Amino acid sequence: MLNISDNKTKLQPLDHYETVKNLSNRPHFRILNKIIIGTSILGIVALFLPWTQNISGSGSVTTLKPNQRPQSIQSVISGRIEKWYVQEGDFVKKGDTILFISEIKEDYMDPNLVANTKNQVDAKKNSLESYDDKVNTLSTQIQSIENEKILKLEQARNKVKQSILKIKSDSMDLVAAKTQLRIANTQYNRSVQLNKEGLKPLTDVEEKRLKLQDVDAKIITQENKYLTSKNEFINAQVEINRIGAEYAEKISKAKSDQFTTLSNKFDTEAQVSKLENQYANYSLRNGMYYIRAVQSGYINRALQAGLGETIKEGTPIVTIMPSQYDIAVETFINPIDLPLIKKGEKIRIWFDGWPTIVFSGWPDISYGTFGGKVVAIENFISENGKYRILIAPDPNEAHWPKQLSIGSGAQTIALLDTVPIWFEIWRTLNGFPPNYYKSGEKVTKEKK
Repeated sequence: MLNISDNKTKLQPLDHYETVKNLSNRPHFRILNKIIIGTSILGIVALFLPWTQNISGSGSVTTLKPNQRPQSIQSVISGRIEKWYVQEGDFVKKGDTILFISEIKEDYMDPNLVANTKNQVDAKKNSLESYDDKVNTLSTQIQSIENEKILKLEQARNKVKQSILKIKSDSMDLVAAKTQLRIANTQYNRSVQLNKEGLKPLTDVEEKRLKLQDVDAKIITQENKYLTSKNEFINAQVEINRIGAEYAEKISKAKSDQFTTLSNKFDTEAQVSKLENQYANYSLRNGMYYIRAVQSGYINRALQAGLGETIKEGTPIVTIMPSQYDIAVETFINPIDLPLIKKGEKIRIWFDGWPTIVFSGWPDISYGTFGGKVVAIENFISENGKYRILIAPDPNEAHWPKQLSIGSGAQTIALLDTVPIWFEIWRTLNGFPPNYYKSGEKVTKEKK
């Protein structure tokens, strides 16, 4: 057959056999041929039927907002369980009491802790008012010292002026005395000369000599007064400096007392703030012994049981399911399909426990599916190696069943582009990704 050996055999045709000739004349052979031909034609036609590409995912029913999902109620403070007010399955309103706990820390066991802290706050406030009064009194005292200093300095300056005037007066008197001395000396010398010439008697010379001595003594007295006036002027200037130093010391001492009082006042204000903070904390802590529901809902499960058990702060006590919530579906898709999903994408969903017939490639033929719309896409991969997608009900589609329970399973299909079946088979065999769907409006805008 492969022409390798030299032995060549010639195949004989089968047409000369009678059996082969009768085989084509059998009726069931003709029917089989028709069936094969018809099936082949239908298969070829089916290859050109439209097929909607899709991305499938699986998830569960959840709520649209985080505050509407099942949550646990925790204790803010540590304590001992004393009384339960609810049981599992009860409906509670926001603010209803769930249980009561008692105090276990010795720092807060005093039954009069809040009242005593309030008394401390009042006492510190009274002390603060006393410091305010003392500061005001010292301010008044400083102002009085300033006024007194001004008056004393004015008095000392007047003395300086008086001393200056007295110096001038004594200086003029001294000049006058010197003039009189000079005149007396001249008269005495003239009398002596006239007495030698015999024109004046000796008695006249004696009178002039007495007058000269008297004027000379008067000059000494006047010089003494002049020097005394200068000393008084110097003493007046020294008095001004002394007054300034004295009252500066008094003012400094008063201001030092004022600053000390202000420091004590600020320290007292800090203590008052600290005590008020403690008072507010103690008051709030008294209200935390009753653990209340943060929102209306149903008590699902009690995580702590019994009486007398101690719990720490932050310990979950019960789980509650809110009564009012917006339903949604969280589904997970493969990372390779994430670029094909965007916010606002249309999604078909069917829920576990509801009669459903799904044809993934022909969504119009599917039965029991509900419409959804992508509202959030998680940007970080989940623990299962997929990306989380949050889907809300589509307002333009049929309403989702009201009987759905949070946590029940759900399957999702994201519809993409519509292609022939042969293209989808070819794409799948080659491992190509689906076509990214674009609406006609967007394509038109891009062309423009």
